[in-house]
Amino acid sequence: MNDLPTSTITRRCLLQNSAVGFGYLALSALLQGETREALGAPTTELAHLPARAKRVIFLFMKGGPSHVDTFDYKPRLQQDDGKPLPFDKPRVQFAPTGNLLGSPWKFRQYGQDGMHVSDLFPHVARHVDDLCFLHSVHGTNPSHGGALLKLHTGSDNFIRPSLGSWVNYGLGSENDNLPGFVTICPTFAHGGAKNWGSAFLPAEFQGIPLGVASQPSTAANVKYIDNPRWSKDVQRLQLDLLNSMNREHMAHAQSEPSLEARIQSFELAYRMQSRMPEAQDLSQETANTIEMYGLNDPITKDFGRQCLLARRFAERGVRFIQVTHSDTKVQWDQHGDLKAGHTKNAAEVDRPIGALLEDLKRRGLLEDTLVLWGGEFGRTPTCQGSGANGRDHNPEGFTMWMAGGGVKPGYRHGTTDEYGYYAQENKMHVHDLHATLLHLMGLDHQRLTYRHAGRDFRLTDVHGNVHHEILA
Repeated sequence: MNDLPTSTITRRCLLQNSAVGFGYLALSALLQGETREALGAPTTELAHLPARAKRVIFLFMKGGPSHVDTFDYKPRLQQDDGKPLPFDKPRVQFAPTGNLLGSPWKFRQYGQDGMHVSDLFPHVARHVDDLCFLHSVHGTNPSHGGALLKLHTGSDNFIRPSLGSWVNYGLGSENDNLPGFVTICPTFAHGGAKNWGSAFLPAEFQGIPLGVASQPSTAANVKYIDNPRWSKDVQRLQLDLLNSMNREHMAHAQSEPSLEARIQSFELAYRMQSRMPEAQDLSQETANTIEMYGLNDPITKDFGRQCLLARRFAERGVRFIQVTHSDTKVQWDQHGDLKAGHTKNAAEVDRPIGALLEDLKRRGLLEDTLVLWGGEFGRTPTCQGSGANGRDHNPEGFTMWMAGGGVKPGYRHGTTDEYGYYAQENKMHVHDLHATLLHLMGLDHQRLTYRHAGRDFRLTDVHGNVHHEILA
């Protein structure tokens, strides 16, 4: 140790030259698996199931849309409007609620099997024969922060990799020039970047945010995508030099997953300079497509642009695309004035979502694109607010739906009770939802793991069952 300059000694050097090198050997063994995973080794090892879907588009309705006012028709709730709930409410509630509140919207029947959809979603209703309704989803947290993290990461109290990061880690992007995970207009509230972050997974698997929920989607662009100071050739020379320096460091430092991830991020950023602007260039779309998504209507233009971008990213091989409908007021969170709030919200998203489903189908993309719609929880069938015209958070039972990507079309899975409070039949916990989504993508949720802090972690932790009943 005497010949080592103390001013430049590293931890690896210390371990290598002390205790006869045993510490260094142990460190190398621990890092070996991480390095292989950071370099993409899991892709061929874990994607061993027959994949029904190649990519995911997650339409996230932040705040908690009311299932009993949208897709979960409850005649008994209408009949008993104003009466007390005839059974106990959950022991843990977000806030007190009163008597039953019937839906102010009519439900009509659509499709071959006469599925009920409320008047809030007439455009989506035309596609019920392509939808797989999940009426028995339930979670564990009645607050926005915990519920958002649970839905996005599988944990409501720890920092864990997001769903999109796990999919990106397991499968990677189909397009080497675009990120594997893009989140359009995400919210920075209630967990913020943790909902699309990679946590302890290598940084290259985290989501790339485009814009923010509090700003128009026209501002949803990648920052610093253009470098006006240097030409592409000069930038390539800079990257090559930086690459050689990093590789030389890695040759001495042995396994270094974080450095490898940094190298890959530099390379991806360079390639994205030409591909990302093209992917976001809506001038290539026809006038009919622009009209179909509602970009000419001030009510639908913002979310319509997000949905159209999602389709463009999907057809270019981005593996996981999230589209968030939110604003600074927690959008779907109607504790009072339910009718006005949900009417406004649905009007903004119904037409664009219907257009997305139609567009994916006519382009042949719906077959291998899994579309997921929903919020972090539903709403109570009991009333809330000074005017008794709102609903509280309800994680005990709510509705999400899937389309395409190998799920049964025109199918209803699970039920809530006759008022819509508790999941009842074929209950699907959030862990089950994640396990099923990964299965559709060709990933076994029990084998999609990453070793961190001395143990193997997975999205579903020690839970989760695949609901094979919804598979086509």
